[in-house]
Amino acid sequence: MTMLRDPSVKYSAFPQVPLANREWPGRVNTKAPIWLSTDMRDGNQALIDPMDAEKKARFFDLLVRIGLKEIEVGFPSAGATEYDFISGLVRDGRIPDDVTPQVLTQSRADLIRTSFDSLAGARTAIVHVYNAVSPAWRKIVFGMDMADIKGIAIEGAKQLRDNAARLPQTNWRFEYSPETFSTAELDFSIECCEAVMQILAPTAENPIILNLPATVEASTANIYADQIEYFCKNLPNRDRAIISLHTHNDRGTGVAAAELGLLAGADRVEGCLFGNGERTGNTCLVTIALNMYTQGVDPQLDFSNIDEVIQTVEYCNNLPVHPRHPYGGELVYTAFSGSHQDAIKKGFAARERQNDERWEVPYLPIDPADLGRSYEAVIRVNSQSGKGGVAWVLEQDKGLKLPKKMQASFSHIVQALADETSRELGAEDIWHAFEGQYLATEAKRFQLVDWSETHSGSDRIFAGKLTIDGTPRSVSGRGNGLMSSVIAALSESGGPVMDIVDYSEHAIGQGSNVQAAAYVECRTADGKSLFGCGLDTDVATASVRAILSAANGA
Repeated sequence: MTMLRDPSVKYSAFPQVPLANREWPGRVNTKAPIWLSTDMRDGNQALIDPMDAEKKARFFDLLVRIGLKEIEVGFPSAGATEYDFISGLVRDGRIPDDVTPQVLTQSRADLIRTSFDSLAGARTAIVHVYNAVSPAWRKIVFGMDMADIKGIAIEGAKQLRDNAARLPQTNWRFEYSPETFSTAELDFSIECCEAVMQILAPTAENPIILNLPATVEASTANIYADQIEYFCKNLPNRDRAIISLHTHNDRGTGVAAAELGLLAGADRVEGCLFGNGERTGNTCLVTIALNMYTQGVDPQLDFSNIDEVIQTVEYCNNLPVHPRHPYGGELVYTAFSGSHQDAIKKGFAARERQNDERWEVPYLPIDPADLGRSYEAVIRVNSQSGKGGVAWVLEQDKGLKLPKKMQASFSHIVQALADETSRELGAEDIWHAFEGQYLATEAKRFQLVDWSETHSGSDRIFAGKLTIDGTPRSVSGRGNGLMSSVIAALSESGGPVMDIVDYSEHAIGQGSNVQAAAYVECRTADGKSLFGCGLDTDVATASVRAILSAANGA
């Protein structure tokens, strides 16, 4: 089989929602929603090897630590492993007072009873009942009509009510999902939810949670937002319900659908850390939360050490977080492209001159330091990199601040090395290349042994002991400054004839261990530019070394 040239014979366009005067496009999310992690249930069901008790306990502790207040701890009727873990959380007192556990069950009397029993004794708990309501499920899976499906929802609500009365020591809260909501008739979903509400009699002070899942993402995110707004506007007693979203990622827009759903009036988001879940996964709670954070909204979740979160998730799920996953991936703050590197480098330089904390660095929508990441890997060097990237690595790793022209000159050397090796170059590779070009004295024509300086009127006289072409020699030169006298000494000793075009210096480090870095650009008689660098604890000696470094480049 091959792809159809006319896919409309097999697939139908998703219908629009009859929503007049939609309001969500003009709204802005200004506060965090209620968050529910489904990692331990929905995410766990999607694993090749589901988590054992040790991994589930570790994951639960992580969710509590980052600030989740509602956690779906499992599907207790699925088997003894799930049931024992959930009841153990309650029995061992591992659920903090400000955290509410949730369990999920199909709308069946025996399964609902088991679900209540698993959380018996908890201070407060949510039992979540669902049944599928969409046409495909009614026709293909169940062979039922609308009245039959609504009857299942009503019976499930009665079971919630009766089991809560059976175990009154726990403050029971209820959640209902018209499963497959996004592909069902909107008015029928509202009808089922209204029937459930009539049985459970929620109030504004003790509302029911109505979860509206995109069980399989089948439309663009704007249509899902229309569905949510339509539901919110047409649900009787809207003030007695918390509207919850549970988006999947089949079209790759689970995050966008959840964000637009919040604009459309929802109060709560269900999802998994880094988007784990069946098929293409659930919406990613990390991404939604940090998207809010970059807009100046406190998500009330703490990802200050995102690498620790990733390590735990990868260990418990036995799945890697993609290196390009938003905010958390290994490469998401990394630039290899030369133009990107240059912009980022200039952005960080501008921050050093700022008088406020406002973040404005090109290509970086968030400060990696806020998530516990260092700046060391923001710029990495390969054959696509430019002078800005090379200069950044040297500055971050060795504290060197190369002048712009020297950056360009040295970047050609690094470029050639990257092309030759056909791999990424690390800080050590770049340092060895820099050292070999500008600092190493072995096998270089001019090597400094010792030097001194005297004054004669307005002139300065350089007297040096050098090794020239492997032979120790004493040299001297006169000039109007130290560097011009060094150049004169070299010229009189068979070295290149040069003029100084540019010179700069700066300190490396602080305190008693401070070192000086000196940079020089010289021009030969035939117009060739030569660059040199010198490092020493004495700034004058560093400048002498820089001149010799440039001469060696000839």
